[in-house]
Amino acid sequence: MHFITTPNLQAPDDFYEALIDCHRDLAEEQSHALNARLVLLLANHIGNQAVLSQALQAARDSAPDAPSHPAHRAAPA
Repeated sequence: MHFITTPNLQAPDDFYEALIDCHRDLAEEQSHALNARLVLLLANHIGNQAVLSQALQAARDSAPDAPSHPAHRAAPA
């Protein structure tokens, strides 16, 4: 399994709308907790440590002004 970085959602606007709706009326703390649960559920679904490591690094690298974190660098495939 490899980490996909090209658009891969069949209906990205529909997913984005569902994600925003899922957060509607939640307090900030509840919203953060929902995001954490979602990440863990999706990570479990993916189940491949190399892919998850690549995703962690890509997410960190895409954060504004965030330095690269060596602990999250992808393991060689």
